[in-house]
Amino acid sequence: MAGTGIWWAAFGKRRPIQRPLRSVRRASVRLSAKPNAVFLNIPYDRTFRRLYLAYVVGLVQLGLEPRTTLGIPGGKRRLERILELIQSCQYSIHDLSRVQMDRTPPAPPDSICRLSLAVSWASLSHHPHTWFVFETQIRRVQKSLSDLDGSDPNIHNGTVKGVMRELCNAFVRSEALRPTVPEMMRTYRRVSHKVGQSRRVPGLGASSRLVSLTICALQPRRQ
Repeated sequence: MAGTGIWWAAFGKRRPIQRPLRSVRRASVRLSAKPNAVFLNIPYDRTFRRLYLAYVVGLVQLGLEPRTTLGIPGGKRRLERILELIQSCQYSIHDLSRVQMDRTPPAPPDSICRLSLAVSWASLSHHPHTWFVFETQIRRVQKSLSDLDGSDPNIHNGTVKGVMRELCNAFVRSEALRPTVPEMMRTYRRVSHKVGQSRRVPGLGASSRLVSLTICALQPRRQ
């Protein structure tokens, strides 16, 4: 399976290191991460739509720039493009809410592969990269992915408020960029209202639009 070598190498198993890790070493010389950029490795299905919006709104209000894989074309170079996206970010968030022990519904392998890429990059690069694991249920990630023992996932309980709370816990910001959870919830409601009743999960262009809507929502209202 594509990416298997990376997954085992990232978590200390003795498997041959495949070409993507060589790409990591080469890239570490020529790339530098944008300090406020955050790679988002999250589900994009319809049931996750509210939390997707919460991640984007919360990160923007914290003065960060969310980046997603939506819009990256498929093909044999897609994995390398995802790796480049990770390398361009100082932080990454990996929401493993869809990873199940009994694989019902099946665990999406893409989320695990992207997490392993981020762990590899953080370990081998000369540039700082901090990764966070977010989850819905407490202690589930230690059971479904035992290699993450020793890591403390951020548990958001599957709620918008929980995502905002855990984003504040993960990213320690200056006083000027330290909103409260109630403030973030108010921004979320304003942006959600502007997004409207669209049934489609936002694509890459719409993701950029969400960032713009959030910035507008944060502007002082005219009297």
